[in-house]
Amino acid sequence: MKTALLIALVSALIYAGYRVYRSAHLSKELQSKILEGALILDVRTEKEYAAGHINGAVNISLGTLRERYKELDPQKTYITYCSHGLRSVKAANLLRERGLKQVYNGGAREDLEKLMKQH
Repeated sequence: MKTALLIALVSALIYAGYRVYRSAHLSKELQSKILEGALILDVRTEKEYAAGHINGAVNISLGTLRERYKELDPQKTYITYCSHGLRSVKAANLLRERGLKQVYNGGAREDLEKLMKQH
């Protein structure tokens, strides 16, 4: 019982720390990339995308990204997003591994939308 509580507390602290770091540092960098014309890449499923997405976002699900990354221009800048932020991290890493240099994790859709409304 104590171990589970400790794990939950540590997880909550790590998540809170990430949110503070993201809002203080990453948000400014992402805003800059958006203003410079970065393409928004929705890595959720087609069904999730159809239910609602960021205007102008291109949908390539994480599940198909290993094959479809070739459709992306390696000279362009991309910002990935998903529902909660986990798939977008995986997608950004996968794209970097495949040679795309300008790939940024936008995290959760809701957070990225808020950020985009700020400029």
